[in-house]
Amino acid sequence: MSRQTTTNQNHGKIYFIGSGPGNPGLITVKGATLLSQAEVIIADRLAGDEIIDLYANPDAIIIDVGKQGGNEKSYKQTDINQLLVQFAGLYEKTVRLKGGDIAFFSNVYDELQTLIEHNINYEIVPGITAASGASAFTGVPLTARNYASGVQFLTLYKNTIISNETWKKLAAFEETLVFYMSSNNLLCIVQNLLSAGAGSSIPFLVVEQATTPNQKVQTFTLQSFCENPEQQFESPSIVIMGKVANLFKDFAWFKTEDNTGNYFRSVEEETNYLKIKSFILEKNIEHVNRTKTSII
Repeated sequence: MSRQTTTNQNHGKIYFIGSGPGNPGLITVKGATLLSQAEVIIADRLAGDEIIDLYANPDAIIIDVGKQGGNEKSYKQTDINQLLVQFAGLYEKTVRLKGGDIAFFSNVYDELQTLIEHNINYEIVPGITAASGASAFTGVPLTARNYASGVQFLTLYKNTIISNETWKKLAAFEETLVFYMSSNNLLCIVQNLLSAGAGSSIPFLVVEQATTPNQKVQTFTLQSFCENPEQQFESPSIVIMGKVANLFKDFAWFKTEDNTGNYFRSVEEETNYLKIKSFILEKNIEHVNRTKTSII
């Protein structure tokens, strides 16, 4: 998907690229090619350092705009929007690298609105979303025949309002439910489903850091989780809930020797522009003093 404007001679182009769920082998050919050509890369935390290391133009300016739920050091969306506009005015080819797929829970709406307002060209390159990665690397087909008629992609924040009627429909489990960014609110999800009539034996998986060497899969039922809800999960985590979760024991194929620790780094203590304490900047440190990158 590409959008061209007619009066933007003073602007370069922004390429939104979905980097996939973390495994560097899962980025698309087009995404990797554009990274190798980029003058500037504005990267999310969940894009993964290894993808930058393998595919990025070694002369590119790399800016880490990491976000992490509950971490006050996370980049603000308004600041990211401003960076896109500023770099589009300075360079021909800027990549906005996001984890997973651009269309799934990625805040791309705000960034697209910003580019439209400033008459800036952009192109969208899809990626493998976390749900697809977790499904493949657990061997669990999300819409297995006789197990689920479909799949719903959901998220639940503390302030998310879901009607009682909707909970009842979800609790029927005619479809597989996949929850993004919701592991911290998992007890609330489970309790609402049980209250809405879900069977206590409904199984689900929590897949931490899917597709990476640190992937970890934990299995629960709604009832067993309620009995021991004090669980901690590494970010990012995907929850696959429904009858298909029973297929994990039959079709799991991906094994990890050591699934402890974090594949994705945390948001850095300092997130000032071009002062990121990360190796992806260190190898481009000479760009910090480029006159052309001065931002007002």
